[in-house]
Amino acid sequence: MKNDRQELILSIIAGEVIETQEQLIGRLRERGVSSTQATISRDIKDLHLIKEPAGGGRYRYAVSAQKTKLNFADRLQTILRESIVGVDYAQNIVVLRTMPGLAGAAGAAFDGMEIPQMVGSIAGDDTVMIVMRDTAGAEELCRAIDAMRK
Repeated sequence: MKNDRQELILSIIAGEVIETQEQLIGRLRERGVSSTQATISRDIKDLHLIKEPAGGGRYRYAVSAQKTKLNFADRLQTILRESIVGVDYAQNIVVLRTMPGLAGAAGAAFDGMEIPQMVGSIAGDDTVMIVMRDTAGAEELCRAIDAMRK
């Protein structure tokens, strides 16, 4: 439900000028989604929406160009807290051990992040293999994951 609501919010702000949370709540209500101001406020924060000039002294909600970069640390920390139980690397390959059944979600989250040295990932039930461009990239990612787990 939260994901559906947030996708709808992104669709609404992409299609029209929305200046206030009240307008956004109204547009959601028109589409059959009832929300409180507090929920919309959290959604705006989660989606990293910003106010940008819309002309004529007006401002509108928009997706921040920095959203992916801002989201990287938050998403990675959530993944670590929720699923990863171990990490190691061998040359340019990082191997994550997760709780059973969570490797797919962890792999998908890593695929959605902008990690410059990452080539791709493959996930099983409780293991994710992340292929990096070189050993230095694998070591750096492994070190960052270890640091965030602590």
